[in-house]
Amino acid sequence: MAKRHDDYKYDLIYEASEEQKHRRAARNKARRQALREGKVHKGDSNDVHHIEGIEGAIKVISRSRNRSIK
Repeated sequence: MAKRHDDYKYDLIYEASEEQKHRRAARNKARRQALREGKVHKGDSNDVHHIEGIEGAIKVISRSRNRSIK
């Protein structure tokens, strides 16, 4: 089923919230740190998995494995 216009509007409001901006910034920071340490590389199809929440420990796993975790 296709998304309605109202659903997209909700997504935009949610993504612009201060809490979500903070979480996104923390995820980006963890990815940059892993890049500096050589754990990941651009285009290598790996994700930075946050083991203990956004600001906790991280490990590098494949994109498909990370996105299948429920």
